[in-house]
Amino acid sequence: MRVVVVGAGSVGRSIARELIANDHRVLLIDHDVDGANTNAVPDAAWLLADACETATLREAELDLADVVVCASGDDKVNLVVSLLAKTEFAVPRTVARVNHPRNEWLFTESWGVDVAVSTPRLMTALVEEAVSVGNLVRLFEFQQGHAMMTEITLPHDSPYVGRTVADLELPPDTVLTCILRDQRPIAPRASHTIHALDELLLITSPDAEVNLAAMLTGRSPADIRMVTADDD
Repeated sequence: MRVVVVGAGSVGRSIARELIANDHRVLLIDHDVDGANTNAVPDAAWLLADACETATLREAELDLADVVVCASGDDKVNLVVSLLAKTEFAVPRTVARVNHPRNEWLFTESWGVDVAVSTPRLMTALVEEAVSVGNLVRLFEFQQGHAMMTEITLPHDSPYVGRTVADLELPPDTVLTCILRDQRPIAPRASHTIHALDELLLITSPDAEVNLAAMLTGRSPADIRMVTADDD
């Protein structure tokens, strides 16, 4: 897979190194990079230019990229490049970093963003997740909010404690992706027994979230608290 990463700061370089380690071809674009930074990712291709210029993106052959990752520390740059990648170069998938939570509402399909990654939101949600038993924690949004990664820690009185994964009566648009137990990830199988305080990671739709949490906890939907990074 050919990936173009815009922004060669610590975040962009870390992403590039991980992608290269997974055998992907990576081009890093940044307008202000010194030799120390380029040497930090020697296996990447580099383009020292302004990524907001269409000439730069043509030189980068963005039309041949499978994914563009906009990882700069400037939300304006990440939005402009995402939009150009989609509208001018028909890039199949764009991932954009959100630096400031107040700008998160802009990172939508209208601006060419397929997946927006807000580090403050994710970190706050993970903090909430660590202390929230029985509440639904929204960790991540996919496909412009049409699908969510959610987490719920099962309380001791959950009706599913002691039962198996096969017994879970999940909605048709919901998938159990992982069970976290004692800080270890478990790939769920039908025969696995569910324990109290298991953390279930699920992909579901916004409409199903509350009823899903109610089912797993045995509580009324009215008693389910939705936790997001915007909660106090």
